[in-house]
Amino acid sequence: MFVLVEMTDTVRIPPWQFQRKLNESIAEELNKKLANKVVYNVGLCICLYDITKLEDSYIFPGDGASHTKVHFRYVVFHPFLDEILIGQIKSCSQDGVHVSIGFFDDIVIPPESLQQPAKFDEAEQVWVWEYETEEGAHDLYMDIGEEIRFRVVDETFVDTSPTGPSSAEASTSNATEEVQKKEAPYTLVGSISEPGLGLLSWWTNS
Repeated sequence: MFVLVEMTDTVRIPPWQFQRKLNESIAEELNKKLANKVVYNVGLCICLYDITKLEDSYIFPGDGASHTKVHFRYVVFHPFLDEILIGQIKSCSQDGVHVSIGFFDDIVIPPESLQQPAKFDEAEQVWVWEYETEEGAHDLYMDIGEEIRFRVVDETFVDTSPTGPSSAEASTSNATEEVQKKEAPYTLVGSISEPGLGLLSWWTNS
């Protein structure tokens, strides 16, 4: 679920922080810049683990701050494919079951990856597993707030860095740009279409 990623960055320390230890100032600046941010094709940054190397610091003309190239390791949330995670159902829609693990909410289990046969209950706005037994079908509801065990089967990174629209697109694609701005930079796709996966209550209360 969590991995250590080696990174390199040039950190700017303003003059009013020169009285502090360099490592402390650099650690604070790195966490300001990266903590709770998604790095493209890397994952969700959590916190600084350690600083492995500090190169020479420079002060450039016209800027009283020091600039230091830093080699460091950062704790990143980036589950590997086929990893089993446990979260809570945040909401349900026609697109599938939306899951949260507390600090990360962009997880979706699409309809085809649910226990089958499944149906969406429009009235309750929840997905239902129509569990077949010898006595007939039983509806097992995936209620909001229930704990759910799922397998990570795919991930999607979206480059959300700002880009200026071309002149031809400026007047015709405003609506499209608004949708893109709201798109999550990092999304996990889950699956519960195998025995043992799904709501914990399905397997622990039997």
